[in-house]
Amino acid sequence: MDLPFDGAISRFYQEGAPEDVRASIAGAKKNDIVNPDYPYQKRWDKDAYNTALEALQIELVRMQTWVRETGQRVAIVFEGRDAAGKGGTIKRFTENLNPRYAKVVALSKPTDVEADQWYFQRYIKHLPAKGEVVLFDRSWYNRGVVEDVFDFCTEEQRERWFQQVPEVEQMIAHEGIKLIKVWLNVGRATQLKRFLDREKDPLKQWKLSWIDVEGLNRWDAYTNAIGETLERTHKPFAPWTVARSDDKRRVRVQVIRHILSQLDYTGKNTSALTPIDDAVIGGPDLCHG
Repeated sequence: MDLPFDGAISRFYQEGAPEDVRASIAGAKKNDIVNPDYPYQKRWDKDAYNTALEALQIELVRMQTWVRETGQRVAIVFEGRDAAGKGGTIKRFTENLNPRYAKVVALSKPTDVEADQWYFQRYIKHLPAKGEVVLFDRSWYNRGVVEDVFDFCTEEQRERWFQQVPEVEQMIAHEGIKLIKVWLNVGRATQLKRFLDREKDPLKQWKLSWIDVEGLNRWDAYTNAIGETLERTHKPFAPWTVARSDDKRRVRVQVIRHILSQLDYTGKNTSALTPIDDAVIGGPDLCHG
């Protein structure tokens, strides 16, 4: 089978990646964390992870029952760089929930009609009704980062978006919808290693796109756009939570614990929601690009 993009990711690793990034990946063993800035050197123990996740699955079912019975509306936004682990975290969140009332929204590029609409319009219609939890796998924050990095929008359009985001999110909050925003942050070596793994795996190659390939050379542009977006859209009524996702096991458990801790559902087992690791999850100051 031909490699996607003719092995472009492998070529970037050999020819374009910074030397320290290549060294981190080349010297890594199976359970090593390749990001030297991550607070842990090894992946979390698998048995401990499975035990914690199993307890959280029970809590998630309790949470959904409460949402259904009390007519709550919960919207969870998952954002982050490509290969930051959004899809895997969402999968663990929803795998034991009733899919009729726990919906994942992962929109493709706008149609010509949608491109001529108000920017938020196609997202607003997916907000939860009573009794629903909606998880956005990317969201209206595309304009703040991806569209800026790839010049898919003008500076004027992006600035107008920045002015409108707090107003839109405050209206969502005033409507009684619980809005939770999570940014998954990943190190450069970790991201590249995950891309390399996808390139080699026929079952995961579909996850790669030309955006991934082109984005490898735009790490700093992403960093700048992410920093500005978090700074300008972190509000008391819609704060950002940043989770460091270089260890998928730790981040999945920490994110689910955090989300459940924000919801006052019936029968909550608080022991399943601890400990919260503030070296892995916290506010925007935890985002190092």
